[in-house]
Amino acid sequence: MRKLASIQRIKALEAIPGADAIEKATVLGWQLVVKKGEYQVGDLTVYCEIDSLLPERPEFEFLKARKMRIKTIRLRGQISQGICFPLSILPAGTEIAEGVDCTDILGIKKYEPPLPACLSGKVKGRFPYFLPKTDETRVQVLQNLLDRYKGTPCYITEKIDGSSVTYYLKDGAFGVCSRNLELLEDDTNSLWQLARALDIENKLKSLNTNMALQGEIFGEGIQSNKLKIRGQAIRFFNAYDITKGEYLAYSEFSQLMTTLGLDMVPLITDNYVLENDINLLIKRATVKSLICPEVWAEGIVVRPLSEIMDMTEEGESLINRRVSFKVINPEFLLKFDE
Repeated sequence: MRKLASIQRIKALEAIPGADAIEKATVLGWQLVVKKGEYQVGDLTVYCEIDSLLPERPEFEFLKARKMRIKTIRLRGQISQGICFPLSILPAGTEIAEGVDCTDILGIKKYEPPLPACLSGKVKGRFPYFLPKTDETRVQVLQNLLDRYKGTPCYITEKIDGSSVTYYLKDGAFGVCSRNLELLEDDTNSLWQLARALDIENKLKSLNTNMALQGEIFGEGIQSNKLKIRGQAIRFFNAYDITKGEYLAYSEFSQLMTTLGLDMVPLITDNYVLENDINLLIKRATVKSLICPEVWAEGIVVRPLSEIMDMTEEGESLINRRVSFKVINPEFLLKFDE
């Protein structure tokens, strides 16, 4: 689970041009604004990431106007992502050590955008146990992993702001899932409508194996249709071999999309050598969309050309231990108040 709040160390402090009362701090791979003189390099602090929903308590009262949600903001020209709090906000008896997860201790929840009506439906059950859920770890918490895999041949795709969908065929049974649930067939549900329009069940049956396709649905009625398309569409980013319990490597996945006549998420490059520099990766993510060049892309997703699973302790930071991560475009977050 994502550590929305944790004890972390102030790695660096830098002056902000023209600002006398604030300065830029670096925590993990995040940059944020703090009061000048409040911290010294090396100090421990309770760091809360963006997307955190804080409880209504006196010490968090200043967030009430933002509905208790921590968002990306810009102060004196400096992008700030997250908030640092003194250790004194923790209850007595809390273990004070770098990396300690404080999310539950402080009653913090993750902000989840409301599900559009066109994607809600009749629930069949929980997300299937034999499939990995769709999510990616943010690069800002992965410096150690970047150091380990620096130089790995990778590909980069655009991250689309929509809602995830999983289609699967297992032992002849076809299923449709939202991010967290499996859904019964429903003519009013966009996930099922697109499944039928794209003939996905029969396309999966043609493979004569147990396979799942995972993608992002976007367009009218979904996340304000930031990419300004007509209707709705799906771009796929994963193919998962259920029998083998593994994702298809990039070459196999792209070939499968061609064979099935389905669209994958926009490819930015398949010739990228992984850098271990978070700031450079954020710059790479600060781009316009390949689907709608007049708007900011949500960001990028970086994956090795050959699948890598990290079973070490550091791999616990990765979703499903898969070496794969997202880099969110800060300009996108500012533009859409996220």
